[in-house]
Amino acid sequence: MRTFHNETAIFPVGYHANRIYWSMRHSNRRCKYMCYIEEEEGQPLFKVKVVEKGHDDLILTGPTPKAVWDQILDPVSQMRTSSGTLKLFPVYLKGEDLFGLTTSAVTRIIESLPGVEACERYTFRYGRNPLMEWPLAFNPSGSARSEPKASALHCVVTSSVWLGQRSAQSVAGAHQGRHSKSSQYRRMKAEWKSNVYLARSRIQGLGLYAARDIEKCTMVIEYIGTIIRSEVANRKERLYESQNRGVYMFRIDNDYVIDATITGGPARYINHSCAPNCITEVVTVEKENKIIISSCRRIQRGEELCYDYKFDLEDDQHKIPCHCGAVNCRKWMN
Repeated sequence: MRTFHNETAIFPVGYHANRIYWSMRHSNRRCKYMCYIEEEEGQPLFKVKVVEKGHDDLILTGPTPKAVWDQILDPVSQMRTSSGTLKLFPVYLKGEDLFGLTTSAVTRIIESLPGVEACERYTFRYGRNPLMEWPLAFNPSGSARSEPKASALHCVVTSSVWLGQRSAQSVAGAHQGRHSKSSQYRRMKAEWKSNVYLARSRIQGLGLYAARDIEKCTMVIEYIGTIIRSEVANRKERLYESQNRGVYMFRIDNDYVIDATITGGPARYINHSCAPNCITEVVTVEKENKIIISSCRRIQRGEELCYDYKFDLEDDQHKIPCHCGAVNCRKWMN
């Protein structure tokens, strides 16, 4: 990660942007510049493809955004100077800007990518920001709970941890209030997008945060995915592991599991905590069991949502470290 960022920009491999800028061949025309970021021998490679009608495509490369764009700006400046048109001052143009990496909308998305915590020199402009739109894509680096922290002092937990070992906690009475579960559920389904946002977690990897103040005993979000039988879940778990995917599963009961690995929503990114502000409960709506994440105390805006995964206890060889940072942290998740 050290070479894939600087103080002002992060350089994600696979990034692609189209820019319209002055032509290097004609002083009064513009053309398309297709910008790419690739990886070559562990270093970023910045590439610009020049696409102009009536000319063959030209591909320029460089080790930095400035290096590749200087190959464009200098000829453009000379062309415009010799033709007497308005001069350009390439010294004031930054390669990161011309790649579009400092555009606010792009920066917001890049700062939400998993792994950006390792960019030590970069100055974050926005911090906790949601990704582009819901539903969210799966975390390409594995389970949100099993990503390694930026510090090398922390143990790396493999992404083969099956989150389906959690079981929903049935809560009665306290959550009834004046409204039925069905009406609370319908309201939550209509409002959940305004309740939460996804961002880099203070605990581990990605996490879900409260977008507003949430009162105690409020349904916040549903854990959604494909409902499958337990034996199917076991097969899918092995398949996902062979594909190096993070596994997101939540057990409803002894027979059925919600598989959120491919088709799940943002609730799968909620982290574990030994001092949780949420609980999980099974709610029956129209004869279907739903897994609901509800607040167990008042949650302030900007606070990370978390609940106790309630993993079964394991021997020391299979222990999973807990990074929740709570005063009463048990140090292990299982």
